[in-house]
Amino acid sequence: LFALLVSSGDLELRHFFFPHSSVPNVVSAKRWLGLVRVFLSVDMIKQIFGKLPRKPSKSSQHEPNVDALNGNSFFNSSLGPNSLNSSKPGSAFKFSNSGSHLNGGTVNSHSSSSANSNQGKKTDPLASQAGLMLVSGIYEALPGFRDVPSTEKQSLFLKKLNMCCVVFDFSDPTKNLREKDIKKQTLLELVDYISSVTSKFNESAVQEMTRMVSANLFRTFPSPNHDNKLLEIYDLEDEEPAMDPAWPHLQIVYELLLRFVVSPETDAKLAKRYMDHSFVLKLLDLFDSDDHRERDYLKTILHQIYGKFMVHRPFIRKAINNIFYRFIFETEKHNGIAELLEILGSIINGFALRLKEEHKLFLVRALIPLHKPKCASTYHQQLSYCITQFVEKDYKLADTVIRGLLKYWPVINSSKEVMFVGELEEVLEATQAAEFQRCVVPLFRQIGRCLNSSHFQVAERALFLWNNDHIRNLIIQHRSVILPIIFPALERNTSGHWNQAVQSFTLNVRKIFTDVDHVLFDECLSRFQEDELKEKEMQERRELTWKHLEDVVSSTTAASNEAVLVSRFVSSIAIATATANSPTPMVGS
Repeated sequence: LFALLVSSGDLELRHFFFPHSSVPNVVSAKRWLGLVRVFLSVDMIKQIFGKLPRKPSKSSQHEPNVDALNGNSFFNSSLGPNSLNSSKPGSAFKFSNSGSHLNGGTVNSHSSSSANSNQGKKTDPLASQAGLMLVSGIYEALPGFRDVPSTEKQSLFLKKLNMCCVVFDFSDPTKNLREKDIKKQTLLELVDYISSVTSKFNESAVQEMTRMVSANLFRTFPSPNHDNKLLEIYDLEDEEPAMDPAWPHLQIVYELLLRFVVSPETDAKLAKRYMDHSFVLKLLDLFDSDDHRERDYLKTILHQIYGKFMVHRPFIRKAINNIFYRFIFETEKHNGIAELLEILGSIINGFALRLKEEHKLFLVRALIPLHKPKCASTYHQQLSYCITQFVEKDYKLADTVIRGLLKYWPVINSSKEVMFVGELEEVLEATQAAEFQRCVVPLFRQIGRCLNSSHFQVAERALFLWNNDHIRNLIIQHRSVILPIIFPALERNTSGHWNQAVQSFTLNVRKIFTDVDHVLFDECLSRFQEDELKEKEMQERRELTWKHLEDVVSSTTAASNEAVLVSRFVSSIAIATATANSPTPMVGS
């Protein structure tokens, strides 16, 4: 080989090997070859061959212009709802560095380890580019999926995923603008590739996808908003939600994960080994995000994971239960309760009959106590749907649900009370007569208090129960028990409520009972009048007793002309004395 090189006419090589010979021949070259093998090391031989001219490879035709990489090519940072589908794949750029930080971008250490694992193997042009990139520590262009053969697309897919593991700091909008736009364009290309791929994802693809998603999405949220003192000062509904400045990238990562999960080319048996329990728990932790756009994506993704990975279903339900328990009994602060309940509403709707004991315990221990927190209004609509689904699945749970609502019924929060009456109507609409009979007494005692509420919306909402045909029929069937309970509230509304609409609705309810059972109505009316007369007499006796007590105290202090402090014990003796001397016995004080 050396003889051929020396005889090739390359003067530089000839003088390198034979500095003192002007016209070396093949024989002298063979003589020197033995000395070269002894003195030259392997590294020197590599340097010699490095000086040889090379023919340009065909793959270099696909390399982008280096000058173009340094230009100002920026993309729109705002992402519309349809822009993911309409984006065109272009050149991708890869960032790699032997260190873990560069220009504010965080690099996963796995990138360098995976590159080292490929040493010693025959590399394609893309792999050689990555090797040069690791040495130089700069961004290097990767071709688009349309610019490479089908056999290289899987390898290119892995390299693009590896590049997207870089996490940039979005708190400074002027930092790493070019790198952020490069990453965004690469993510869009990955979304298009997953949507159009026609072959199954292998284990390496699933592993790299999970790693990239974990690097970009899984993070810890700041905790000052979770301070209990802050909850006492500010109302949760008045707080403006914080928007993550990194959302233009996070949205594409969420879209990528969603399409990967729903893709028919994703094997559930293979993917469940990487999207394991730890992955699901970290995904659930993200539901506490302040950004509602992120929670909407999480809701859809978790629902798809629940549907695709059947082995994870019990674990997901248990993990959601634990979030509810901590929210109810510890923090009373979580941003994603409504989204979690929306997922559970769909899950409950798919429960098979008969309901398992596990599901009934979930209703009693988690869903019903969710009525307790002060911020229940933020998720009450989803909670009411879940509760109603349980009653529709098993009508025997109606008594349990109604008694649970009565247990957590608000006392001084009128707006929350209106919501409770609305939910009660939905539950009663799915209640059968047997379950209704079990809870009719405590239920209509609470409804009677709502009818007499000074808040006109509470009274109106309670009166609207009679507009529901099913509830009205249940009330008519059990009128002998219900009417005596609520009749005093109806009469007081008719004569004394300040709101004219409440008075009008009350008259309509009275008319329903009168038309159905006039005899019962008259009995309740006469009993009410008797009770009112007794109450009036009791009030008169009470006033007379207090008047007599005042006279006793005034006569005692008149002689001394000094103020007298009357203790509770002295007052009770004076009341007893006044009662004994009074011709009419005292009834209460």
